[in-house]
Amino acid sequence: MHGIRTSATMWRSQVAWLDQNGIPVTAVDLPGHGTRRDEVFTIDGAFATIDEAVRDAAERGPVLLVGHSMGGLLTLEYTGAVDPPPVSGLVAVSCTALPRGAALAAYRTFARTIDRLPDRGLWLTRRMLAATLPPETRHDYEAGGYALDAQDIALSSLSSLDLATAVARIRVPLWFVNGQFDQLRVNERLFTRLARHAELIVVPKTSHLVTTMRPAAFNAVLRLAVATVEAGIGAEGRAG
Repeated sequence: MHGIRTSATMWRSQVAWLDQNGIPVTAVDLPGHGTRRDEVFTIDGAFATIDEAVRDAAERGPVLLVGHSMGGLLTLEYTGAVDPPPVSGLVAVSCTALPRGAALAAYRTFARTIDRLPDRGLWLTRRMLAATLPPETRHDYEAGGYALDAQDIALSSLSSLDLATAVARIRVPLWFVNGQFDQLRVNERLFTRLARHAELIVVPKTSHLVTTMRPAAFNAVLRLAVATVEAGIGAEGRAG
């Protein structure tokens, strides 16, 4: 599950690696993003999208769910539901932050300011990507287009999530993956306390866009997660 503004194309490196290794993979667009930019983003619609993809995959075998940024927050809430979905493992990327209060308000203000620029900040975004992402993944982040109209409503909707409760309920193998310089590491210690069986992996010399900044390193994390799920090792076994 992709992050805010972007789309399923951000996972091209991971999809290619999984395909090469014979591992079935599904990358979907959330409402208001990518191929669904003409739709209105809603939390219910996002969860319905995740649930449909998970249950379809569960018919073929155990499910490893992976989410980045907003997608990570949504997958944490989804996996930690009172009635757990058929998820066998979760990789939550660049999302160890509670989307609420002053931090969320500041981020929304920053996003609105950028959105008021003549080109809605696209020139600035592309310059940033050119300066930080390798050539082979630089265009993956924006290939599906930018969900500029969905950004503010998506940010506002995230404040309704009860992540602390959800994370504490997760019992499947769980990995928190952050870039060393990721701004969303702000509640990293809280998340690892809530899910004591989880593993925290911090990728050096990377920012929030860890999956596209160092795709080989992130694919190594996927290799670990896939092997754990295929072996049927539960959270209790890994903690032991």
